[in-house]
Amino acid sequence: MNSYSGHSGLLTDLYQLTMAAGYIETGFDARATFELFVRNLPPRRSYLAAAGLEQALDYLQNVRFTADEIAYLQRHPAFRNISAQFFDYLAQFRFAGDVWAMLEGTMFFPGEPLLRVTAPITQAQIVETYLLATLNFQTLIASKAARVVTAARGRNVIEFGTRRAHGIESGVLAARAAYIGGCQGTSNVMAGHRFGIPTFGTQAHSWIMAHHEEEEAFRKFLEIFPDHAVLLVDTYDVRAAVEKIIAMGRKPRGVRLDSGDLAADSVWVRRRLDEVGWNDVEIFASGDLDEDRIEALLAGGARIDGFGVGTALSTSADAPALGVIYKLVELERGGEVHNAAKLSRAKITYPGRKQVYRFAGAGGKFSEDIIALEEERFPEAEALLVPVLRAGQRVLPATDLGEARRRCLEGLDRLPERVVDPRTGDAAAYPVRYSSRLDALLDEVRRRVERAARI
Repeated sequence: MNSYSGHSGLLTDLYQLTMAAGYIETGFDARATFELFVRNLPPRRSYLAAAGLEQALDYLQNVRFTADEIAYLQRHPAFRNISAQFFDYLAQFRFAGDVWAMLEGTMFFPGEPLLRVTAPITQAQIVETYLLATLNFQTLIASKAARVVTAARGRNVIEFGTRRAHGIESGVLAARAAYIGGCQGTSNVMAGHRFGIPTFGTQAHSWIMAHHEEEEAFRKFLEIFPDHAVLLVDTYDVRAAVEKIIAMGRKPRGVRLDSGDLAADSVWVRRRLDEVGWNDVEIFASGDLDEDRIEALLAGGARIDGFGVGTALSTSADAPALGVIYKLVELERGGEVHNAAKLSRAKITYPGRKQVYRFAGAGGKFSEDIIALEEERFPEAEALLVPVLRAGQRVLPATDLGEARRRCLEGLDRLPERVVDPRTGDAAAYPVRYSSRLDALLDEVRRRVERAARI
């Protein structure tokens, strides 16, 4: 069994490698610029939060083809007629391109490049699949987390979804993305170790059920974890469990409700805890929660201090795919630069290297974005794309997750309220437009293509 490498050049689609072989075999030597962006928002989304850049850069700096992987490709029927030149190229493969990107936690919208790659076309082609997968997934989860955090109205949200994620590594990266999106922390211990994310946990129903008496389960847990015990009270009867804890005279850090009528039970529990002076004991809720249910609970008067959100968050259950795309926008060959665009009516893409400029209005609220050519300048606006790799080497420090999280929360605060409100969804469009120079360049490319086709 061959070992798996997270930096393998085989982490791509076959057609990326067949195109790469075609470029090498035909001597097609060009420097290409590709941009990665979202054409449309998923249902009920009105913004996206960028995430996954750190893993993307790590891959670009370390992607390699091992001898075993090259031997596998040599045996593949698709490469039967390919010369040794291509396989020699793969043996020496290193990404040496330039990358500009939005920092993690940045809010963005359809059409806006999340990342721009300029590199020899073969290199840019091979890394496409990994970049799409990495930025698609983490951005999807960070954006979902931001919606959940907004619905919680300042209450803590903990990511609980590893057990329902699409694979264990997805669970780890979902925890990372959810933290960027504003969650307080995660239940995933590896994410805590690997990324420094705060970790939280209570106990399972099995702990309660494993003991002969519910009181015994509570007492032992409090003895072992006197400062951190959050006791699960819905295994049998919520109100009876809370009365047992009060009768013990041992104040826990919190209690957790995981089923039943969360609103009614939380109101009763809060009143009963306050009656004995336990005002600082937190009430934590979990169990098939998402932004809609959290919104409904709080609107209905629930007395809940924090939420654990699992499946809906780690899978972005209501919108499980983002549809990120990676399109050629410029090609430099033989000293000549050609702008590239896709002109099919339903899937038009704009040519040229781009920058995204964000304008702010009264009170610092974001008011409008302009997608412009790289060389255009709007001094009163913030340029969102920054250099992150130059000639394959990092020019940006490793992502500070705390800073990325603050950037996301600040972005939520500065977006118009109608855009952020989870209830308005995709009906509340944030204004984004293309610059007049970019529109003119698209028309120029269209005319050139039409002349070439003699239309």
